[in-house]
Amino acid sequence: MIELLRARGLEQVPHGFAGRRGGVSTGIHAGLNVGLGSADTREAVLRNRDLARDALLPGAALVTVHQVHSPDVVTVTAPIAETERPAADAMVTNRPGLVLGILTADCVPVLFADRAAGVVGAAHAGWKGAIGGVTDRTIDAMVALGADPARIACAIGPCIGRASYEVGDDFALRFEQEDADNARFFTPGRPGHCQFDIAAYVATRLANAGVGQIALLDEDTYSQPDRFYSYRRSCHAQESDYGRQISMIALPEA
Repeated sequence: MIELLRARGLEQVPHGFAGRRGGVSTGIHAGLNVGLGSADTREAVLRNRDLARDALLPGAALVTVHQVHSPDVVTVTAPIAETERPAADAMVTNRPGLVLGILTADCVPVLFADRAAGVVGAAHAGWKGAIGGVTDRTIDAMVALGADPARIACAIGPCIGRASYEVGDDFALRFEQEDADNARFFTPGRPGHCQFDIAAYVATRLANAGVGQIALLDEDTYSQPDRFYSYRRSCHAQESDYGRQISMIALPEA
C-alpha cells in the first residue's frame, strides 16, 4: 500500500510525500520508484507514477520537470508531456487539477500553498539549488500569480537528516562565506568533516523570505531503507543505482 505523508498547514489542498512503499518495482528499486532517470524498467516507473498520482488525485495530470539542481522555476498552465519536461527544479500553478510532482532521494522536497490565492508550488532543493535560491524563486513565482508570502504554508518532506549527512569542512565553508550565520547548520564531526542540517537551512531560507507557516516532517531518508530511497545510502552500499520518491501537491477542482 502506498504511504502518503501529510503536513500540518497544507490540509486544505491535496498533497502528499510518498516514500518507497507500494509500487511495482523490484530489486534495488523495489517499491514505488518514480525516477525516469533510474535504471529501472520504464514500464515499472510509469506504472508507479500513475499509482502515486492516483493515490492523491485519481486520473489527474501529473506534471514533473527534468531536475538539474538549479534555482529555476516553471509556471505550469497545462499538462506537460513526459518527453517535453523543461529543465528546472520547481513549479508553481494556479490551475486546479494539475498535480505538481518533485522527485528526491535525499534532497529536500518542499511543498507550498496559498489556498486563499489559489496558488501552489513544489521545489526540489538539493544543496546547490538551496544555496542558489530555488525556494526564494518559487515564492517569487507564486507571488506573480497573486500569492502573499505571509499566507503561504510550506512543508519540508523526507530528506537526509543531519546525523546522516556528513560533509567536508570545505563544503561548510562555502555556506559560511555566503552568510556567516550559516555556521549554525553544521556540527563538528570526525576530523575535517561536519554534519549538515539541510532541512533546517531550507526552513530558515523560507522563514527569511516571509513565509507564514513552515512544517518539517523530520523524516531521514538515509536511515529508513524500508520507507525511503536514498542516493547516499545506495552509494555507501555500492549499489549500481537508486530509486526516487515523489512529493506532490495540487489545487482541488472547483
